[in-house]
Amino acid sequence: MPVDPQVSQLLSQMQAMGMPGLSELPVEQARAALAAARITAGPSEEVAAVDDLAIPGPAGDLPARVYRPSTEHGLPVVVYFHGGGWVLGDIESHDPTCRALANRAGAVVVSVDYRLAPEAPFPAAVEDCLAATRWVAASADRLGVDGARLAVAGDSAGGNLAAVVAQLGRDEGGPAIRFQLLVYPVTDGAMDTASYRDNGEGYFLTAKDMRWFYDLYAGPVDDPRVSPLRAADLAGLPPAMVITAEFDPLRDEGDAYAARLAGAGVPVEHVACPGMIHGFFGMGAAVDAAGAVVDRAGRALRDALAPA
Repeated sequence: MPVDPQVSQLLSQMQAMGMPGLSELPVEQARAALAAARITAGPSEEVAAVDDLAIPGPAGDLPARVYRPSTEHGLPVVVYFHGGGWVLGDIESHDPTCRALANRAGAVVVSVDYRLAPEAPFPAAVEDCLAATRWVAASADRLGVDGARLAVAGDSAGGNLAAVVAQLGRDEGGPAIRFQLLVYPVTDGAMDTASYRDNGEGYFLTAKDMRWFYDLYAGPVDDPRVSPLRAADLAGLPPAMVITAEFDPLRDEGDAYAARLAGAGVPVEHVACPGMIHGFFGMGAAVDAAGAVVDRAGRALRDALAPA
């Protein structure tokens, strides 16, 4: 199908503004540009409580933000990793998304501000996200959550990190993860799929941007911690929802990861979103269809994290 009319309008507005591509900017300006784009998410939803805290990380404390949909004790918990190519994004950029997921999932969401490249290249982000997930599981009493009902989630590079943490949790002694929500995840560094060729420019995220991200992150693309699709075996991973967008360079590698999970016997729901572009999950104020997908993701988390 064609690009969603609201997405098309948004792309036209960006073009009319003469906005340079992220990869054409110095890193700090690119970070500011992504922060300014938060307006497409709309106003942040109210939640019962929001608390900032520090999580011990391998190279120092990691800022984190905890979103509580209610004051109930013992809710499940979702550890969220923001997108931005391992270079951009932070807790603030994904505040609306985390609030929405907390409310829809009925779960406490812990958003992690992991170290970014190029200041901290691979494997810093992986190490931070794994450490944060383990800390959340071990600190369930302190957080007032049910650590046995734990999920990881993320979008784009954050989806990559969630997938990697799920693999490392399986392979390196935990923590036990019940579910993984992967929103248009980066799963392979080859950048040679049909969706890269067809959607590599003109749809917000470009192939040039992705090359820039990979170069700054500096991880070897054949390492499963960079390209989780290249893991030898996906059996035994947590059930997953994988969300992909039709006009996204990352579409095909997300499709392939969902297919490999299913082929390995992992329960997976693949939500292919026609007419959408990369980043749409956080564009609820500008794209009506985004809200329905966020609702669906929230329901999947709620169902997966329900008491046994």
